[in-house]
Amino acid sequence: MKKNPLKMLWLAAAFLCLGIGAVGVVLPILPTTPFLLVASFCFARGSERFHKWFMGTRIYKNHLDSFVKERAMTLKTKLCILLPASAMLMCAFFMMSNLPGRIFILLLILFKYVYFFTKIKTIRIEAA
Repeated sequence: MKKNPLKMLWLAAAFLCLGIGAVGVVLPILPTTPFLLVASFCFARGSERFHKWFMGTRIYKNHLDSFVKERAMTLKTKLCILLPASAMLMCAFFMMSNLPGRIFILLLILFKYVYFFTKIKTIRIEAA
């Protein structure tokens, strides 16, 4: 059976994102959920078997299951995504001298919070 190089590339990207997401569980500076979402997407493109395996893992169930099924997250998950990303953007804000760039960064931060708290349901931990 011939291996599809594109599928191998999807799998490599999936495992890379899974690794970064797993490190993000321990290190608060790395956002876990976005990397796991990308890993899930890449697994789905690369291999049905690996995608099913990933969906059965505890890391998937703890961080993505409620979002994928209900488009909902716990408040803790939302804050674990938003706060480190906002901190990184604020670093860029303070290093930038360009006024339009600074305004763009502030608008981006505002958009993230508005989107997360108006478009993504907040669920209680017991329901997750």
